[in-house]
Amino acid sequence: MDRKEFLTTIGVGAVAAFCSSCLAACKPLDPMVNSPTNVDLTLNLSDPAYSALNSNGGSIYVDNIIVARISDGSYVALSSICTHQGSTVSYNEKTNRFVCPTHGSIFATNGAVINGPASNPLLSYKTTINATSLRVYS
Repeated sequence: MDRKEFLTTIGVGAVAAFCSSCLAACKPLDPMVNSPTNVDLTLNLSDPAYSALNSNGGSIYVDNIIVARISDGSYVALSSICTHQGSTVSYNEKTNRFVCPTHGSIFATNGAVINGPASNPLLSYKTTINATSLRVYS
């Protein structure tokens, strides 16, 4: 094997290894593996730590869950882990959507995918309010 043939073989192998690692890294996550299950949280909305939830558009993170008070005043709780590659989603009050900053996936307030690359929805949790207590549960 001469030098040119050797370098060509090494180069093709390096490109193949790089491309296969890129494709593996972009594999969608299983939302059930990465999202919290058996959730039962009670948030005291009079606690300053949760004060963002006292206004429409406010959101907080608790145990890989994003809890938001959406534009109509109701509360929504979703897994905060994007199902595409595991980045943390945020709530955008202007669009009333949940957005992943890494690759731009957009999710509805029920967790459904509006725009990919994510193909799986965010896991959604139930919420109930009683005076100043907000319960988030599976």
